[in-house]
Amino acid sequence: MRSTPLTYRPALDPFATPAMGLAGPAAVSTARIFALAALSDHGDTSLVVIPRPDATLLFGLAEDELLDETTAGLFIPGNLDAAVAYLETELIIRENTGATQARRLLLVADCDDEVGRISKLLARHPGGVSTVLLGPWTGDRASIDDDGLVDAPPALSAHLPNRLPALSRTEARDRLYAAIQLHEPERKRPSGRRTGTRRF
Repeated sequence: MRSTPLTYRPALDPFATPAMGLAGPAAVSTARIFALAALSDHGDTSLVVIPRPDATLLFGLAEDELLDETTAGLFIPGNLDAAVAYLETELIIRENTGATQARRLLLVADCDDEVGRISKLLARHPGGVSTVLLGPWTGDRASIDDDGLVDAPPALSAHLPNRLPALSRTEARDRLYAAIQLHEPERKRPSGRRTGTRRF
């Protein structure tokens, strides 16, 4: 029996909305799909920021896997606080320098106790960063059930198919490494401005 390929590309645009909140039994699987879509389809023009605990949840990465020098399109800071601090610093620098050719930024994370901080970041820098958020996000959220069926408010449903495929952590890990190899020639520090910035 022939397997059916995943059809989330190019249907999903990880940068289509500032905040894509996810809930329901398949929320984690959907977050994997968004992260991989950004890395596979936009890895040469974007930077995906995933805190280490979320990288473990989504892809099963160990503490010492894929350190920040690995690829220009992926940055894995130690925790959510460091991830948000990096984005805050990066966006302020871009604002002050008037950068127009910078990589698009995507945060994929459980928002945990940083809901207010992330909300302020999005409000302060409209269009500067997109987010895919698990956990107690207080904004619009799409709920995805065990069968991949999507129930979302209008602000999000326009950017989602009616149904999403399941994606296991094992398969997601394989696809993550494939996406990294696709952009392997860059192998530089993942800075949106391609210059040195503070590390966390």
